[in-house]
Amino acid sequence: MKLAWNAVWLASAALVLGVTAGYWFAQQRLGSGEGAVIEPSRNAPDAGKALYWYDPMYPQQKFDKPGKSPFMDMQLVPRYASATSDRAAVSIDPGLTQNLGLRFATVTRGVFDSSLDVSGVLTFNERDVAVIQARTPGFVERVYAHAPGDVLKANAALADILVPEWAAAQTEFLALKGFGDSELLAAARQRLRRTGMPAALIAQVERNGKVQPHLTLTSPIAGVLQVLNVRTGMTVAAGETLATVNGLSSVWLAVAVPESEAGSISVGQTVEAQFPAFAGIKINGKVSAILPQTNADSRTLQVRVELPNPDERLRPGLTAQVRLHPTTGPSQLWVPSEAVIRTGRRTLVMLAEDAGRYRPVQVQTGQESDGRTAIVAGLEEGQKVVTSGQFLLDSEARLKGIVSGSEEEPSGVQP
Repeated sequence: MKLAWNAVWLASAALVLGVTAGYWFAQQRLGSGEGAVIEPSRNAPDAGKALYWYDPMYPQQKFDKPGKSPFMDMQLVPRYASATSDRAAVSIDPGLTQNLGLRFATVTRGVFDSSLDVSGVLTFNERDVAVIQARTPGFVERVYAHAPGDVLKANAALADILVPEWAAAQTEFLALKGFGDSELLAAARQRLRRTGMPAALIAQVERNGKVQPHLTLTSPIAGVLQVLNVRTGMTVAAGETLATVNGLSSVWLAVAVPESEAGSISVGQTVEAQFPAFAGIKINGKVSAILPQTNADSRTLQVRVELPNPDERLRPGLTAQVRLHPTTGPSQLWVPSEAVIRTGRRTLVMLAEDAGRYRPVQVQTGQESDGRTAIVAGLEEGQKVVTSGQFLLDSEARLKGIVSGSEEEPSGVQP
């Protein structure tokens, strides 16, 4: 039994010695530069006064004096003042850039022509509506073969209405015409107008000398018959709505725009629509209105686009893929969106400097579209940023206590 315990103790001691030797050997290799990949480039302690002390595992917490970390069983590390930018940079061997998969992009200035792709549904143009009413009381004698939903041509006949009042007024008018008194004839003609008789029918009666007591209701515009409230034999009253026609010369496209993109939409903005029903055909229109209501469920804003429809093949209910083209805006800086690191507390990019140094820079971003992000503040044109591998660099920088310039202010020092 004693021999067994001795064997266990010897094995444990050998394991501890092996781990210690391995750690020492790795430290020697890192210290000599062999195999070293990422190191913070900082000045020697005598390069200046210590700004604060920090725990490398919690670099965001700063202390105004040395001591043991309250988070880990280790001594706090000083952060020294320096006149160079090396103290806030991560340095790697330029020869290892490709092995780490780092890619770069240049900060570019130009017009941020972003487009927005959304979906929409066609609806009727509510401004292109004809309401057909009875001008005078009468009786419906005939209804033409139409039903709601039919597509009508302009001046299409809907119904014939007998107007008894017209018969008496026209008989009086024709009798006065035989006397040749122009003043009496003008008065009689005015009475015909007040009964609701169309000017064309009055001219026909005066020309032919025959009584025309029938009124034919027609559609003043071409479009879709929405309402038809006449039946043979029914009595109609003056001012009663008998039919409604919606024009098709133009249609509205109801587009749902995410509220986050609402600021980039303006009236008059050009729009390009494609319909699954007409593959390969693009129809251009303009934003005619931005409705004030927002859909509370989908958090979208309703935008109305007016599209021309000269051949009347666009019908309400059709769906469309819509691309909203922006109006020409001011020139601004932008970087690829993949270069931007968002942590919830800050937004930054890894700025590539000379001699393999990389520095985190906090930025203020603007609009994002087509894989690009506008930069409002924090960068200058021509600088180079990391677009691939930047999360590795940022993690190493945070572990070493390297943060962006705006976070290094000593005002955040904790006692």
